[in-house]
Amino acid sequence: MRIQQKKERKAQKKQERMNQVKFPIGGKLIAIISLLFIIALGGLTYLVSVFVSADVRNSAEENNLTTASRVAADTENRIVSTVSSVGLFLDLLRTTGSDENEVRTVETLFFERNSDVIAVYLPATERLYASQSFLLSHEIDEQLVSSYFAQEADVIEEAANGSFGLENATPFFSVSSLAIFFPLTTTGTDNVVAILYSSEKIAESFSSSSINQTFFVNNNGDVLLHSDAQLTSQGANEGDNPVVKSMLESSTGNTANQINFVQDEEEYLGAYKRLTIGNGGIVTTVKASIILEGVNRTTRRNLYISIVILAIAILCVYFFAKTLSSPLKRLSRVVNEINQGNFNTELFSELGKGSRDEVGVLVKNTYHEREILNTFTKLTNKGVTKAIIKKEIDFDPHLKDITIFFSDIRGFTAISDGFKNRFGEKSAAEIIGFLNDYMSRMVTCISRTGGVVDKFEGDAIMACWGVLRNENLDWEKQEESEARALAKKHHDQYIKEDALSGITCCIAMRYSLMKYNKDAQEFTEAHKDQVLAPYKPHIRIGSGLNSGRATVGFMGSFEKMEFTSIGDAVNFASRTEASTKPCGTDILMTQETYDILKYDYIRCKENNFTIKSENKKNEIVVEQIPVEFEVKGKGKQHFYGVVNMPGFDIQDFFGQDNPDFRIDMDCARTVGPIGPKNLSEVRALLGIPEPDFSTVNLDAKENKIQVSAP
Repeated sequence: MRIQQKKERKAQKKQERMNQVKFPIGGKLIAIISLLFIIALGGLTYLVSVFVSADVRNSAEENNLTTASRVAADTENRIVSTVSSVGLFLDLLRTTGSDENEVRTVETLFFERNSDVIAVYLPATERLYASQSFLLSHEIDEQLVSSYFAQEADVIEEAANGSFGLENATPFFSVSSLAIFFPLTTTGTDNVVAILYSSEKIAESFSSSSINQTFFVNNNGDVLLHSDAQLTSQGANEGDNPVVKSMLESSTGNTANQINFVQDEEEYLGAYKRLTIGNGGIVTTVKASIILEGVNRTTRRNLYISIVILAIAILCVYFFAKTLSSPLKRLSRVVNEINQGNFNTELFSELGKGSRDEVGVLVKNTYHEREILNTFTKLTNKGVTKAIIKKEIDFDPHLKDITIFFSDIRGFTAISDGFKNRFGEKSAAEIIGFLNDYMSRMVTCISRTGGVVDKFEGDAIMACWGVLRNENLDWEKQEESEARALAKKHHDQYIKEDALSGITCCIAMRYSLMKYNKDAQEFTEAHKDQVLAPYKPHIRIGSGLNSGRATVGFMGSFEKMEFTSIGDAVNFASRTEASTKPCGTDILMTQETYDILKYDYIRCKENNFTIKSENKKNEIVVEQIPVEFEVKGKGKQHFYGVVNMPGFDIQDFFGQDNPDFRIDMDCARTVGPIGPKNLSEVRALLGIPEPDFSTVNLDAKENKIQVSAP
């Protein structure tokens, strides 16, 4: 099969090269018109883009400055309010004197009303007042707070000299927080107050957006808060940021400015707003590429519109040529696909309904041809139809080594009588509906394994693998040589793949039949209350496989011919299927099929009960039926009941072209990794009685196997 696929791909590539158009009609004139059009509309688009970009940049700069000012005002108000509240708190503490109970009462009341304040620290007395509820909820030890303030001795000293210090405490506590250091002028210039403040509410003003980045820095360029919370947690420093540098180098006071700069080959628009306290400020930046994206998108849209107008202009100039050549090109591609056997190619969607001229007539006739081919495919077989169109094989009757499959519904006569008794005159439609449902599922298994449905005979299905293989047996007439050995090697690989595909199909059919029976039961239950309630019967089938030489080709009269296979191998396959009932199983293979597969896929004495790792996914478990029968010209033989293929992947098989497929675990018990281990388990799962082989006579007239020796 792999060799055949390589040949098909090679032929397809060759056909594609032959169908390529090297010099399109009117190509040079299209290029000239396009150049003139690009110069005219391109220049206009460029000028509009330049002027609009300037306006957008001005708006973005103003927005940056507004954002920085708003966030700065909110941040400063919160800090000033907190400092004022702490001052009142310390004043209250002085009025309470040394009574610890009153101190604790005032402390508790303060932290309840000021939930953002985590702790207040007085370095002069090393006294720490802390919000116990906050520390507990965030698992922070009070000693850890004292340690933090102790390590900030330099900042405390600067505050004692009159400065207002702001530090980022988030990296130390892993909680969004600021440390505020300021002198208490009411109690002496050498007395400093340190506040540990939860910055979560302030951080809300810095919430990250897809456009602007806003951050709060102190006089050292250290990030106190950032719209990117990770930078806050890392304690990043933005001292090298051109906007921050400009702000820190500016004179102190409530100043604001706009700064544009380039960093890492990316242009930024920036603005800052200084705070009146703490010598810090709010910085807002935005990438120029982001704010200009709308302009660029509009420019691109204008270009697209220009291209469309150009296309329309070209179509107007070459209306006749285009209305003729373009449909013909599309029609040519569709015809090429049809010649490759792809009758329902997606390229049909390119044809549309066709125009009201000669080309439109050709398009309609092509649609009609597709309908005829699809109908012909249903009456024969898709693979056969494709092979006829592509002229890939010899359809005159000839010998070929193939694998043949037969299946039959057990007790179909009784099922038909049940429909007649239930539905009377309407029974025919009900029977056909049930058979179509059943056969559609079975044919899916055949098609996905590369098989060809030969015919339907009532409830029976005949299928073959290998009949469409482009191969002959002329190599058998050659003398021993390297070429003959290679041809035989390929031939043996072909028939082995065909036999494996047949077994895989039977295993897939077992799952599909179980799923059909489950769906049939649910269908019947859902309609049980209706008058003349429709139903689908529970069924069992028998399947037989045989591999051998058969006559393949079109047979019949000139008025009616059929592509089919005949011969002893076909008869043997039919008899094999008929023997599934006395052998008490659903799938039987002959000695010929077994011999083809046993060395590579079946653990047996011929391969020391070991198969290669690359073949494990296709391992086949079989049991020899303990009844011999006479095959004319071949002596005594056995049938082999197929138990399971443990490596069969249900999802991969049925989901390859159906992404919505889901495995039914009730049915999955019949095949694959959790499938049966022996025929007894198969019979138990499928409701097949255990046969008494002592009473089974496969040489009886109704089971007689007669196959002449080749």
